[in-house]
Amino acid sequence: MSVAEQLRQAREAKKLTVEQVAEFTKVRADHVRAVEAGDYTVFTASVYLRGFIRTYSSLLKLEAPKILADLDAELGEAARRVDELAPERPSKGLLDLLTLQFSKLNLRKTVILLSIAAGLLLIVVAVFAWHHYRTTDPLRDLKPGIYQKGRPLPGEKLPLPPPPKK
Repeated sequence: MSVAEQLRQAREAKKLTVEQVAEFTKVRADHVRAVEAGDYTVFTASVYLRGFIRTYSSLLKLEAPKILADLDAELGEAARRVDELAPERPSKGLLDLLTLQFSKLNLRKTVILLSIAAGLLLIVVAVFAWHHYRTTDPLRDLKPGIYQKGRPLPGEKLPLPPPPKK
């Protein structure tokens, strides 16, 4: 007896509808019908097919390892090559690769690490700015003062120093 027939008969013996199975397994009803008809190409990868068969057989209280072994025996290498039977998918680009890598990050740890890095960068910039401020002569751009007798305009000329005492 094929895997599809075993699953269908066990479902009917439990008096479950295809819709109930779809609701329990979180797989579309048309996929359940296709598997019960022996059409395994509705799944895009063999890992999805095997996962669904395992979940479905556990729901029906069947031995999942035995059902999976029967599936492998029934389909031979084709069970492992469902990917080849699925329609062609476009090649993955840089954006897909970046999205995949970012999805693997733990958001909380990433935010903490980025905060620490930003804090360290701020400290380094502050130390360099302080060092630059301390080693720079604040009067280096000051031009020489012009000494004149009389009353200079404020901020334009420096007052004449008093004559040296003898």
